[in-house]
Parts: sequence; structure tokens; C-alpha cells
Amino acid sequence: MSQARKPETFRGDEITAPLRHITFRRIWLAGLLSNMGALIRSVGAAWAMTQMTSSADMVALVQTALTLPVMLIAMPAGAIADMHDRRIVSLISLGIALTGAGVLAVLAWLNMVTPLLLLALCFVVGSGVALMDPTWQSSISEQVPPDALPAAIALNSISYNIARSVGPALGGIVVATAGAVAAFAINALLYLPLMLALFFWKRVAEPSRLPREQFSRAIVSGVRYITNSPSIKIVLVRSMVTGVVGGAIIALMPIVARDLLHGGAQTYGLLLSAFGIGAVIGALYIPEMRKRLSGEAAIRACTLSMGGSLLAVALCRGLVLTATALVLAGAVWMMVWVLFNVGVQLSAPRWVAGRSLAAYQAAGSGGVAIGSWGWGNLADAAGVETALLISGALMLLSPLLGLWFPMPRIGARGEEAEPLEDPDVRLDLSGRSGPLVVEIEYRVAQENARAFHNAMQAVQLFRQRNGAYGWSIARNIADPESWTERYHCPTWFDYLRQRNRATQSERALERGAAAFHIGPEPIRVRRMLERPFGSVRWKEDNANYSEDDALLHENIPGRSR
Repeated sequence: MSQARKPETFRGDEITAPLRHITFRRIWLAGLLSNMGALIRSVGAAWAMTQMTSSADMVALVQTALTLPVMLIAMPAGAIADMHDRRIVSLISLGIALTGAGVLAVLAWLNMVTPLLLLALCFVVGSGVALMDPTWQSSISEQVPPDALPAAIALNSISYNIARSVGPALGGIVVATAGAVAAFAINALLYLPLMLALFFWKRVAEPSRLPREQFSRAIVSGVRYITNSPSIKIVLVRSMVTGVVGGAIIALMPIVARDLLHGGAQTYGLLLSAFGIGAVIGALYIPEMRKRLSGEAAIRACTLSMGGSLLAVALCRGLVLTATALVLAGAVWMMVWVLFNVGVQLSAPRWVAGRSLAAYQAAGSGGVAIGSWGWGNLADAAGVETALLISGALMLLSPLLGLWFPMPRIGARGEEAEPLEDPDVRLDLSGRSGPLVVEIEYRVAQENARAFHNAMQAVQLFRQRNGAYGWSIARNIADPESWTERYHCPTWFDYLRQRNRATQSERALERGAAAFHIGPEPIRVRRMLERPFGSVRWKEDNANYSEDDALLHENIPGRSR
């Protein structure tokens, strides 16, 4: 890490604690400026579209163009974040966004922007942001100590919403006085401070004793981890539904300003500012909410409040009342997304943090992108008031999802287990040798058979999360006390990664299953190199090995490995 860590000095619920770390503070302040530029650009893009077309769906597609890339490239972006230097990836991502914003400014200055070109360049900017998001989010844990991580996540959200509370109003003024070209130029310029802050970040990477995963396999590993992690899957489902249903408030806000309030760019900027002010207020109360309410109760309270706010925006016709409703909407919108974000970051170990966050961002942003397109079409067909009323009603019903997908309890991040020693090997292996077949033999008293089988179901999930496939548990019909756990790994390196990825809680599950083992002999582990016919390679120094020497085994007293 780039700074000394003293966890005992800070408490995780102190919202300002992360700012005491110089690296985080520099990047946070530069990110604030970058976010402000992004909000000014959003006002310019949305209002430029309203000037070029009266179609509500085209206006809503601006939001879709900015958020759709997150859904499309999130998992590759997460794999890149986990595989490469996060500082370098962030700089490249910002370069892409800067290029898109710069080209948009130049074309707007030349009066060459068309609706489709505006959407295309917004997509380019969104792609740069989408590539950077999982990298930036997963690097927070490298800038602050673990106990300050929830506060750091909240501060990052506060940064965006401080910008939201000021940037849109500034954007409205900029667009009203100097046109959209000035908004696009300011956006491009305000990416530069963040690029400088990242350039001067002296990141200290933790070296890995194993080679980097292949890109395609890293994506597969991330998908496997997520599909075998019930808590993360629940957060993904809830965040996507929230994005689809609640995305109406973001996508249709320019139409609210134009059609319901009969205002201009400044009115739109004031509405966005009200939403941003509410978000800052909501972020400040997140530590208190996490203390007083469970994850499910907090999400329920926020979504019900959000539904009421959407109904109020649909029915109000005055700027003050609409802005007041948007303050509440912004507060609960912020709380919902920070709770989802914290849930993912505290559930995923560092080796897959970028990919887990990418999946979360894909679910949330994809939901907003799909919702924006859908709400825009509905507003065209039935009017913006009807679209907002339906959105509010669906948001009021969304807590019913908790009956099937209850939010997981948010605990502390488990530290990575100490790397295990590599097993003894007598066969000549390369990193790509494989597949590896692992068999673990247990002896379990017959009266404990059901309890042992239940414990092994949890073991199955974490083995598969960490890279095993083809997992099974079998009981010997001739010896009912004998059980065999069996799974595969594609290569020798994949097996070494799999056995060193387990967190402390996963090791505890492994020890719990091993505690059922009885008998004088320890648990026995066999590791075998599966060799299809014709694939065996002989070397001179292995010429005396028999076929039985392909059986690699290790006796581990009292536990499986």
C-alpha cells in the first residue's frame, strides 16, 4: 500500500476517516472535480438532445448510452482490474473518456453534432467510465485500512453526489450562457486532475507467486465465483430490479423540467441539484442506518420512500414541491446503492473483487439503461406523468422481492488465508499439466451422516467458487462410514490457485466438515493427473516411474486441504 496503515487509529463508522490517508484524499478530491465535469456534460448532452428532437425516448437514450457500456463490458473490465495494475488501467480508462469528451466538444463547436453522433460519443465516454469503475472501486481497499472501507465507499458516493448537487446547476448555467460545447469542453478538462492524481499514486502491488490467469479464464473464474456465491447473486438481482424500476427518475428528469414544469436548462440543473443534495444527506446517514437496521429492513425503507417520491414528482407541478420530493428521492437512492456496494465489497475476497464489483455495476447500470429505454418509450406513448406513476407504484411493490431474495447480512471482510504449502510432487509437471483430479477420503460415523452431508454442501459452494468443477460427494455402499469428495481443476496452476483462494470463513467450513472424520488414520487426499490415451509424455529422468506414481497423495492430519 502507498501509505502506512494504522487501523487502530480509525473507526470504520467515521465518515471522514478515509480522508486522513493522503492517497485516498488526493484521488477523492480529483474525483470530485471529475464527477462535477461529468455532471456538467450530462446536462449539456441531455439538453442538447431536447433541442435536436422532441422525442422522449431519444432524450432517455442519452442516459442509456452512458450506462449501457457498464452492462456490456463490466465483466471483462473486472477481469482486467484483477489481472493488471489498477493504476495503469485507470489511466487508460480515463484516456478513453477524455478522448470521447474532447471529440464531442470539438464537433459541437463545429456545429456537427447529430442525435445519433451524440449518442455514439456518449457511449464512448461511458465505455471509458465502465472500464474504470471496477478498477477504481476495487482499488479503494488498497488506499484505506479495512475498518475504514465502508466509510470510503460512502465517501466515493458522496463525491459524486456533491458534484450532483452543484454540477447540474453549473451545467444549466453553462449551457444557458455558452451552449453545450462549453459543457463538453469543461468535462474533458476536469478529467485531467484525476489523471494526475493517479499518475502520482505510488501503488505497491502484492506480487503473486503464480503466473497471471489468462484473460478468458479470468472471466470464467469471476463468473464461477459469482454464480456460486448466494449473497452476491441476491445483491445483483435486487440492484438490477432497483435500477430498472427507479431509472425513470434519472432518465425522465429533463422531460419533467420541460413538460411538467415548463422550464429550461436551468430548471433541469436545479432538479438534478436537488437530487444530488438529497444524495449527500443520505450518504451521511448511512453509518447510522447500518447500525440500526438490517440490510433487508434498510432496503425496504429506502424503496418505499423512493416509490412515494416518484409519485410526488409525477403529481407536483411546482418547482419547489418537485425539488423537495427529489431531495428525498436522492437521499434514499444513495442509501440503496451504497448498501448494495458495501454488501458486494465486504463479501468478495480481493482476488475477485474487481469482477464482483463489475457484475454489481453491470446489474445496476444495466437495469438503469434498460429502464431508461423502457420509461422513455412509455413516456412517448402515455406521457411522462403516467410513466412516473407506474414507476412509483412498482417501486412500492419492490420490497416483496425480499420474500424470495432477502438481503444477506453484511459482515466484515474476511482476510485471505495464508498460502498453503504446495503438495509433494514426484511426477514431472508443468503449469499447464491437467486436468487434475482431487479425491479426499473421510470416515464419518453413521449417526453423523446427514450432518456431514449438509456441511459438505457449503464446502461444495466454496470449492466451486474458487475454481473447482465436477464436484461430487459419494458414500461407499460396502463401507457406510467411508465418504469420498471428488473434484477437478483444469490445470496444475489452476489447482494451486484454487487451494490458496479460500478465505478464513471458508477455511472454517472446511475444518467443520473435517471435524466429522473419525478413526486412527488421518483424512487422505489423492491428487491425480488425468491422462487421456496417447497424451502421456516420457522423459529420461522419469523412465523408471510406474503408472502408480501418477497418484499424488498427501496425508493431512485432521483436515482436508
